[in-house]
Amino acid sequence: ETVAAEWMLEFVCYCLCRHFVEDCAAEFQRWKGVAEALIDGLSRVPKPQKKTVYLCQLLIRIAKGNKLQCYFENNKKISALESALSFWTLLEREEIKLEKLHKDIRCLIQIQTVAVHMENGYFKEAAEVLERLFTDSESDKPLRVQLTTIVKRKDLYVPLLESFNYDLLISKIKSYVQLFMKEHETNFLIQEATKQVKSKGLEAIVLQNRTLDVEENKESNLEKKQRPFPLVLSLATSEKRLTPTSLQPLFRHFWRAMRSLLSIDNLENVEKNGDVLACGRRRQRWTHKEDLQLKSGVKEFGVGNWAKILVHGEFNNRTSVMLKDRWRTL
Repeated sequence: ETVAAEWMLEFVCYCLCRHFVEDCAAEFQRWKGVAEALIDGLSRVPKPQKKTVYLCQLLIRIAKGNKLQCYFENNKKISALESALSFWTLLEREEIKLEKLHKDIRCLIQIQTVAVHMENGYFKEAAEVLERLFTDSESDKPLRVQLTTIVKRKDLYVPLLESFNYDLLISKIKSYVQLFMKEHETNFLIQEATKQVKSKGLEAIVLQNRTLDVEENKESNLEKKQRPFPLVLSLATSEKRLTPTSLQPLFRHFWRAMRSLLSIDNLENVEKNGDVLACGRRRQRWTHKEDLQLKSGVKEFGVGNWAKILVHGEFNNRTSVMLKDRWRTL
């Protein structure tokens, strides 16, 4: 079980990294839950797995770093970014070959931890964070003095905060993550998955033609996009050697297919002798309780986050597309 858990953790971390780099917020959120479950199940973190665990914890916190309402510690004064900094410190101890990148990321996390509080109008808390983040070392002094002056002036529009913004932090983290992915692209489960795909030859998975509402919330502008779900997801491969990168679209479409299938009701209507899975869906009237659940979900998660609202609400065989249509009607 321990060995299998290690393989799973490596694979999940790789998926988490990939979706972070590609700004696939919905997929990142799903793998985040898997990563947290695996990490919580570890009685202790084996030394070879420490870097993997620290990186998962870092990314989970960085993804929520500009939201002060997200807490990962028992102390609610500790923001997501401040918690992320503690895991970044642990990661730095695990490797010494990326000193310049390490220094840049540490500096950006420190600046943004203070800046996020200021942007939300919490200047007193920003000063308290500043006290906790910096030691009395001479190396930290220049940045500490600059940030202290900015907090006292309550001025958000200064060159330091504008130049070292949150987007730059995300960009630097992505650079680090891409290096990690390159080192770990041959982990055991990806290698086995590659062999399995190759062994399928020209076989194909034929699925019902559905439209899947895929929300890809980019950290910068939270754009929502919809993509059509393909009728056939072919596992046929060319003679070209498969790599984790070339498998990424297949993995992405596979999970979308599984989610699509799992959301289908009236499974009794599936054609037993056909090549295509087909099922009927009768129109169901929306109840007052469902409308209240939908309104409550929109209030909590915002318009467009239909997948989250669907998961957290109590709906009668609804899909995210149905929620979107009902909200438009309301």
